[in-house]
Amino acid sequence: MLSAALALAAASPQSSAAPAPILPRAAATANAPIEEVLLSPLYGASFMCSEHWEGQLRSIGDALGQDCMVIGGIDESADEGGFPRLYRTNGKDNADWYGWREELLAPFDGVVKRIVVNSVVNQPGTLGKPPASFIIFERADGTDVLYAHVADVRVKVGDRVNAGQVVAVVGNNGMARAPHTHIGAWRGSTPLQIRWDLRAMAKLIGGAAAEKAN
Repeated sequence: MLSAALALAAASPQSSAAPAPILPRAAATANAPIEEVLLSPLYGASFMCSEHWEGQLRSIGDALGQDCMVIGGIDESADEGGFPRLYRTNGKDNADWYGWREELLAPFDGVVKRIVVNSVVNQPGTLGKPPASFIIFERADGTDVLYAHVADVRVKVGDRVNAGQVVAVVGNNGMARAPHTHIGAWRGSTPLQIRWDLRAMAKLIGGAAAEKAN
């Protein structure tokens, strides 16, 4: 669906030099059980994610990561109700996508560890150049989480954040073809399989939906 790899690169988006990876290669997981991490929802709206299978991507932040997109198009108050969609009309403009500039929420209580910003905005359907804008969060137990293709970053390195706090909005930059968020998690050099906290999601998304219905 989308370009999976972040291609987090040290070279600037305009550089012709071969980019050097910002984040190192992840440890192999083939000979050990895959570890999991439970995260608070990254959006306050309904979303879906495409997951990267084991071995598909090998860099920290990419390995076992997900590409997540906000979905819309459903009107529970209408007779027919509609159906899930990623964009309103044809998706040719960023603003047509339901996720465009949707607020991004911190995945857990932790600290902002690193931020990279790429101000170039991609046109939907056209793959951009690295690096992606990204934020890395760190939890007290050493778990790191990366949000990539972000925009309008609202935190700075060293800030303490709480789960559910607004930290940025959805962008379309770096190696992306449409507005979405790539998320990766790891501890040390070991990539982690992401699981979403469905109880937190019920409060955040389900509660908002109930309030809207009333």
